[in-house]
Amino acid sequence: MKTPESNPLRVNRYALPDGWEILAGKSDRDNDALSLIGAHPADWWFHVKGMPGSHVILRHPEHLEPSRELLECAAATAAWHSKARNGGITAVSCTRAGRVSKPRGAKAGTVHITKARVLKVRPACPDSREHHE
Repeated sequence: MKTPESNPLRVNRYALPDGWEILAGKSDRDNDALSLIGAHPADWWFHVKGMPGSHVILRHPEHLEPSRELLECAAATAAWHSKARNGGITAVSCTRAGRVSKPRGAKAGTVHITKARVLKVRPACPDSREHHE
């Protein structure tokens, strides 16, 4: 995956069963590119509420509807890749990636979301098979 500037997008990538994948940005610039360019509108987008952290995308190549368990796994990954990593139950916003936009003039990593719901999860890494790009 490349950004418009032809710089490689740096993400933490997690392969899940049945073709599902979780991607987590590594920097504000990576978060912008992942959320605004790399995500398909039907993908699911996650971010911990009220503190810094990675933008996280849950996707399936056929744009299937995820189970509650998959949504919670992606939310737990967002909490893991945030300042809430060592905390307990964490509130994570989730919405479709198509409902994520960047306010005009906003700094890198800042987005506006609509029709979000909040999942409360414990921070967790989905597996030990983390792949870096």
